[in-house]
Amino acid sequence: MSLLDGETAVVTGGTSGIGRAIAEMFADHGASVVVADRREEPREGGAPTHEFLEERGAEATFVQCDVSDYDDCVAAVDAADEFGGLDVMVNNAGIVGPQVPLTELDFDDYRTLMSVNVDGVFHGSKAAALKLVERGAGGSIVNMSSVAGFVGYGGITPYSAAKGGVRLFTYALASELGPEGVRVNAVHPGVIETAMTTEDSPIVGTEAGEQLEQSVPLRRFGKPEDVAGVVTFLASDLASYVTAESVLVDGGYVNSE
Repeated sequence: MSLLDGETAVVTGGTSGIGRAIAEMFADHGASVVVADRREEPREGGAPTHEFLEERGAEATFVQCDVSDYDDCVAAVDAADEFGGLDVMVNNAGIVGPQVPLTELDFDDYRTLMSVNVDGVFHGSKAAALKLVERGAGGSIVNMSSVAGFVGYGGITPYSAAKGGVRLFTYALASELGPEGVRVNAVHPGVIETAMTTEDSPIVGTEAGEQLEQSVPLRRFGKPEDVAGVVTFLASDLASYVTAESVLVDGGYVNSE
Protein backbone atom coordinates (compact mmCIF):
# COMPACT_ATOMS: atom_id res chain seq x y z
CA MET A 1 0.00 0.00 0.00
CA SER A 2 1.53 3.31 -1.11
CA LEU A 3 0.41 6.10 1.19
CA LEU A 4 2.02 9.08 -0.55
CA ASP A 5 1.65 8.44 -4.28
CA GLY A 6 1.98 11.67 -6.24
CA GLU A 7 2.94 13.69 -3.15
CA THR A 8 6.02 15.88 -2.82
CA ALA A 9 7.73 16.32 0.54
CA VAL A 10 10.50 18.48 1.93
CA VAL A 11 12.46 16.94 4.81
CA THR A 12 14.86 19.22 6.68
CA GLY A 13 17.80 17.50 8.26
CA GLY A 14 17.09 14.78 5.72
CA THR A 15 20.65 13.65 5.11
CA SER A 16 21.19 11.58 8.25
CA GLY A 17 19.51 9.78 11.11
CA ILE A 18 15.77 10.21 11.56
CA GLY A 19 15.54 12.58 8.59
CA ARG A 20 17.13 10.03 6.25
CA ALA A 21 14.75 7.33 7.48
CA ILE A 22 11.77 9.64 6.87
CA ALA A 23 12.98 10.46 3.35
CA GLU A 24 13.46 6.76 2.58
CA MET A 25 10.05 5.75 3.88
CA PHE A 26 8.33 8.60 2.06
CA ALA A 27 9.98 7.48 -1.18
CA ASP A 28 8.97 3.86 -0.51
CA HIS A 29 5.38 5.10 -0.29
CA GLY A 30 5.54 6.92 -3.61
CA ALA A 31 6.54 10.46 -2.66
CA SER A 32 9.06 12.69 -4.39
CA VAL A 33 11.48 14.02 -1.80
CA VAL A 34 13.49 17.21 -1.38
CA VAL A 35 16.31 16.47 1.05
CA ALA A 36 17.18 19.77 2.73
CA ASP A 37 20.26 19.83 4.93
CA ARG A 38 23.46 21.73 5.65
CA ARG A 39 25.53 18.75 4.55
CA GLU A 40 25.07 16.33 1.68
CA GLU A 41 27.03 13.37 3.08
CA PRO A 42 25.23 11.17 5.63
CA ARG A 43 26.85 10.97 9.03
CA GLU A 44 26.36 7.21 8.92
CA GLY A 45 28.31 6.95 5.66
CA GLY A 46 27.08 5.65 2.33
CA ALA A 47 25.55 7.43 -0.61
CA PRO A 48 23.87 10.81 -0.12
CA THR A 49 20.20 10.32 0.67
CA HIS A 50 18.86 11.81 -2.54
CA GLU A 51 21.21 9.68 -4.66
CA PHE A 52 20.24 6.57 -2.72
CA LEU A 53 16.57 7.31 -3.36
CA GLU A 54 17.16 7.93 -7.05
CA GLU A 55 18.99 4.60 -7.34
CA ARG A 56 15.83 2.97 -6.01
CA GLY A 57 13.71 4.66 -8.67
CA ALA A 58 12.35 7.57 -6.63
CA GLU A 59 12.34 11.24 -7.56
CA ALA A 60 14.60 13.15 -5.21
CA THR A 61 16.89 16.15 -5.02
CA PHE A 62 19.21 17.77 -2.49
CA VAL A 63 19.06 21.43 -1.44
CA GLN A 64 21.66 22.89 0.89
CA CYS A 65 19.66 24.39 3.72
CA ASP A 66 20.49 26.02 7.03
CA VAL A 67 17.09 26.13 8.74
CA SER A 68 18.13 29.12 10.82
CA ASP A 69 18.04 31.08 7.54
CA TYR A 70 14.52 31.77 6.28
CA ASP A 71 15.65 32.23 2.68
CA ASP A 72 17.18 28.74 2.72
CA CYS A 73 13.86 27.27 3.85
CA VAL A 74 12.04 29.15 1.09
CA ALA A 75 14.51 27.73 -1.43
CA ALA A 76 13.89 24.20 -0.14
CA VAL A 77 10.13 24.61 -0.46
CA ASP A 78 10.51 26.13 -3.92
CA ALA A 79 12.58 23.11 -4.97
CA ALA A 80 9.45 20.99 -4.56
CA ASP A 81 8.00 22.73 -7.62
CA GLU A 82 10.25 20.51 -9.74
CA PHE A 83 8.04 17.58 -8.73
CA GLY A 84 4.67 19.31 -8.89
CA GLY A 85 4.68 21.44 -5.75
CA LEU A 86 4.80 21.00 -2.00
CA ASP A 87 2.35 18.67 -0.22
CA VAL A 88 4.23 17.73 2.96
CA MET A 89 6.75 19.67 5.06
CA VAL A 90 8.76 17.87 7.73
CA ASN A 91 10.66 20.23 10.04
CA ASN A 92 13.07 17.62 11.31
CA ALA A 93 16.42 19.44 11.64
CA GLY A 94 17.59 19.89 15.21
CA ILE A 95 20.57 19.89 17.59
CA VAL A 96 21.01 19.05 21.27
CA GLY A 97 23.56 21.71 22.20
CA PRO A 98 25.90 21.66 25.22
CA GLN A 99 24.81 19.48 28.14
CA VAL A 100 25.70 21.76 31.03
CA PRO A 101 23.82 23.48 33.86
CA LEU A 102 22.14 26.71 32.82
CA THR A 103 24.54 28.66 35.04
CA GLU A 104 27.44 27.42 32.89
CA LEU A 105 25.78 27.85 29.49
CA ASP A 106 27.17 30.46 27.14
CA PHE A 107 24.47 32.69 25.65
CA ASP A 108 25.84 32.25 22.13
CA ASP A 109 25.42 28.46 22.47
CA TYR A 110 21.89 29.03 23.72
CA ARG A 111 21.05 31.23 20.74
CA THR A 112 22.53 28.70 18.31
CA LEU A 113 20.32 25.97 19.75
CA MET A 114 17.23 28.15 19.56
CA SER A 115 18.03 29.33 16.03
CA VAL A 116 17.94 25.74 14.80
CA ASN A 117 15.33 24.08 17.02
CA VAL A 118 12.79 26.91 17.27
CA ASP A 119 13.58 29.44 14.57
CA GLY A 120 14.12 26.59 12.12
CA VAL A 121 10.61 25.27 12.73
CA PHE A 122 9.22 28.78 12.35
CA HIS A 123 11.09 29.37 9.09
CA GLY A 124 10.17 26.00 7.61
CA SER A 125 6.56 26.23 8.69
CA LYS A 126 6.13 29.78 7.37
CA ALA A 127 7.68 28.94 4.00
CA ALA A 128 5.52 25.81 3.74
CA ALA A 129 2.32 27.51 4.91
CA LEU A 130 2.64 30.25 2.32
CA LYS A 131 3.09 27.69 -0.44
CA LEU A 132 0.36 25.33 0.76
CA VAL A 133 -2.23 28.08 1.24
CA GLU A 134 -1.37 29.50 -2.18
CA ARG A 135 -1.89 26.09 -3.78
CA GLY A 136 -5.20 25.64 -1.97
CA ALA A 137 -4.95 21.87 -1.88
CA GLY A 138 -4.46 21.27 1.83
CA GLY A 139 -1.31 19.53 2.94
CA SER A 140 0.56 18.46 6.05
CA ILE A 141 3.28 19.93 8.25
CA VAL A 142 5.04 17.65 10.73
CA ASN A 143 7.31 19.20 13.35
CA MET A 144 9.94 17.16 15.16
CA SER A 145 9.90 17.75 18.90
CA SER A 146 11.11 15.35 21.60
CA VAL A 147 10.10 13.70 24.85
CA ALA A 148 11.89 16.75 26.26
CA GLY A 149 8.94 18.72 24.91
CA PHE A 150 6.80 16.96 27.54
CA VAL A 151 9.27 16.57 30.41
CA GLY A 152 11.85 19.11 31.55
CA TYR A 153 15.29 17.53 31.80
CA GLY A 154 17.97 19.18 33.91
CA GLY A 155 21.24 19.70 32.10
CA ILE A 156 19.49 20.32 28.79
CA THR A 157 17.16 23.08 29.96
CA PRO A 158 17.28 25.14 26.73
CA TYR A 159 16.69 22.01 24.64
CA SER A 160 13.63 21.15 26.73
CA ALA A 161 12.38 24.72 26.39
CA ALA A 162 12.90 24.65 22.64
CA LYS A 163 11.09 21.35 22.15
CA GLY A 164 8.25 22.43 24.42
CA GLY A 165 7.99 25.54 22.28
CA VAL A 166 7.75 23.40 19.15
CA ARG A 167 4.84 21.48 20.69
CA LEU A 168 2.78 24.60 21.45
CA PHE A 169 3.80 26.26 18.18
CA THR A 170 2.39 23.19 16.45
CA TYR A 171 -0.96 23.44 18.22
CA ALA A 172 -1.31 27.14 17.49
CA LEU A 173 -0.36 26.77 13.83
CA ALA A 174 -2.81 23.89 13.46
CA SER A 175 -5.55 26.25 14.64
CA GLU A 176 -4.46 28.90 12.14
CA LEU A 177 -4.14 26.61 9.14
CA GLY A 178 -7.02 24.25 9.81
CA PRO A 179 -9.53 26.37 7.83
CA GLU A 180 -7.13 26.11 4.87
CA GLY A 181 -7.16 22.31 5.07
CA VAL A 182 -3.54 22.16 6.23
CA ARG A 183 -2.84 19.77 9.10
CA VAL A 184 -0.01 20.42 11.59
CA ASN A 185 1.24 17.79 14.03
CA ALA A 186 4.25 17.14 16.24
CA VAL A 187 6.25 13.97 16.84
CA HIS A 188 8.14 13.43 20.10
CA PRO A 189 10.85 10.76 19.90
CA GLY A 190 12.51 9.28 22.94
CA VAL A 191 16.03 7.88 22.70
CA ILE A 192 16.57 6.91 19.06
CA GLU A 193 19.77 5.23 17.89
CA THR A 194 21.39 7.89 15.70
CA ALA A 195 24.65 9.84 15.65
CA MET A 196 22.97 12.33 17.98
CA THR A 197 22.63 9.73 20.75
CA THR A 198 25.89 7.88 20.09
CA GLU A 199 28.21 10.84 19.40
CA ASP A 200 26.68 14.29 20.07
CA SER A 201 24.92 13.33 23.28
CA PRO A 202 26.18 9.82 24.04
CA ILE A 203 23.67 7.61 25.80
CA VAL A 204 23.32 4.56 23.55
CA GLY A 205 25.94 1.98 24.46
CA THR A 206 26.80 3.53 27.82
CA GLU A 207 26.20 2.07 31.26
CA ALA A 208 23.69 4.82 32.01
CA GLY A 209 22.02 4.09 28.70
CA GLU A 210 21.65 0.40 29.50
CA GLN A 211 19.92 1.31 32.76
CA LEU A 212 17.66 3.78 30.99
CA GLU A 213 16.81 1.23 28.32
CA GLN A 214 15.51 -1.15 30.97
CA SER A 215 13.10 1.54 32.19
CA VAL A 216 11.49 1.73 28.76
CA PRO A 217 8.39 -0.53 28.73
CA LEU A 218 9.38 -2.01 25.35
CA ARG A 219 12.89 -2.62 26.73
CA ARG A 220 14.70 -1.10 23.78
CA PHE A 221 15.68 2.23 22.33
CA GLY A 222 14.06 3.31 19.10
CA LYS A 223 15.29 3.03 15.54
CA PRO A 224 14.99 5.90 13.03
CA GLU A 225 12.39 3.89 11.09
CA ASP A 226 10.18 3.78 14.21
CA VAL A 227 9.86 7.55 13.98
CA ALA A 228 9.63 7.53 10.19
CA GLY A 229 6.58 5.26 10.34
CA VAL A 230 4.68 7.71 12.54
CA VAL A 231 5.67 10.68 10.38
CA THR A 232 4.54 8.82 7.25
CA PHE A 233 1.16 8.15 8.85
CA LEU A 234 0.74 11.81 9.83
CA ALA A 235 1.71 12.93 6.32
CA SER A 236 -0.77 10.59 4.66
CA ASP A 237 -4.53 10.61 4.15
CA LEU A 238 -4.81 7.95 6.85
CA ALA A 239 -4.42 10.92 9.22
CA SER A 240 -6.82 13.19 7.33
CA TYR A 241 -8.70 14.08 10.55
CA VAL A 242 -5.60 14.38 12.76
CA THR A 243 -4.22 17.84 13.49
CA ALA A 244 -2.90 19.72 16.54
CA GLU A 245 -1.69 16.38 17.87
CA SER A 246 1.49 15.23 19.61
CA VAL A 247 2.63 11.65 19.13
CA LEU A 248 5.15 10.18 21.54
CA VAL A 249 7.50 7.65 19.93
CA ASP A 250 9.35 6.56 23.03
CA GLY A 251 8.47 2.93 23.71
CA GLY A 252 6.05 4.06 26.43
CA TYR A 253 8.71 5.77 28.56
CA VAL A 254 7.07 9.11 29.39
CA ASN A 255 3.58 7.85 30.19
CA SER A 256 4.80 4.91 32.26
CA GLU A 257 6.93 6.99 34.61
